[in-house]
Amino acid sequence: MECTVDHYTAGMLLSGVGDALGYRNQLWEYNQSGPAIHQIFSQDEREFDYFTVDWNSCLVKSILTCLIPGIAQLRPGTEGGYRVPYNPEATGCGAAMRSMCIGLRYPYPDQLSSLVEVAVETGRMTHPHPTGFLGAVASALFTTYAVQRRPITTWGLGLLEEACPVAKTFVTSAGYAVMETERDWDYFTEKWKWYLDLRGLSLGAGPVIWPDQYGPAERDEAYKRFSLSGWAGRSGHDAPMIALDALLGAGLNWEELMSRAGFHGGDSDSTAVIACCCWGLLYGMDRVPWCNYRNLEYRERLETVAQNLYTLSH
Repeated sequence: MECTVDHYTAGMLLSGVGDALGYRNQLWEYNQSGPAIHQIFSQDEREFDYFTVDWNSCLVKSILTCLIPGIAQLRPGTEGGYRVPYNPEATGCGAAMRSMCIGLRYPYPDQLSSLVEVAVETGRMTHPHPTGFLGAVASALFTTYAVQRRPITTWGLGLLEEACPVAKTFVTSAGYAVMETERDWDYFTEKWKWYLDLRGLSLGAGPVIWPDQYGPAERDEAYKRFSLSGWAGRSGHDAPMIALDALLGAGLNWEELMSRAGFHGGDSDSTAVIACCCWGLLYGMDRVPWCNYRNLEYRERLETVAQNLYTLSH
């Protein structure tokens, strides 16, 4: 099925839903137990529509913890003022969370270089470490793969073999923090190679290899192994990794997607915001209960942005 303006709208709206549901007034974004989160959800499920009105607090939290420290170092109007000093600790997922719209702007295979360059430069405005800004590349790339209807089993290999080499070439040619970036580059790519081996996707074909048991408790332990320091989804490499894992496992099932991407014992809004955007682009809104998005804050803005991005890119 061709990706239409309705799919763009679904991607933007469900990204907001994933952010809100994954955060839930801190009831489970900072709860380290997936089974406990599922128990909370089970008790509150009759009020599921309430969950989606909380995006504003998610946005404020994201700005305060991630964007402002980087933005404060930007120097608008000066040469190179969009770049911040290299930071070996800037490995977080903030750049990955906000970069799906780049994939919507550059949705065609022959636009890969533009997609990667924009993702790298906007990503390292706040996350100049490659583990951070390559997360922006991953989210943008997975979004454009969803638009292209590329099989999900090929997305991770495409990241490693298609996008990452372009990103490395661009970083070298741009001439900014080249030595530091090259020094710290391999963690992102090696962790993704490990993940693709784990899932049997090193050749991009599948079938996907899953553990015999992979419920909420098992996923908590698996996601910690994905992570940089034990906080699943907190970093630029593993937020899109968990999102991809959820997309691979959920198929057409919206509740299963949220279970895997949004209700786990890690940085769950960061993983759900990516997964839900891609899911909406692939499958639209028909399988999502209306109560999950009817009260979504900034819904009209998201719809307008989606329509404008579709017009601009098509």
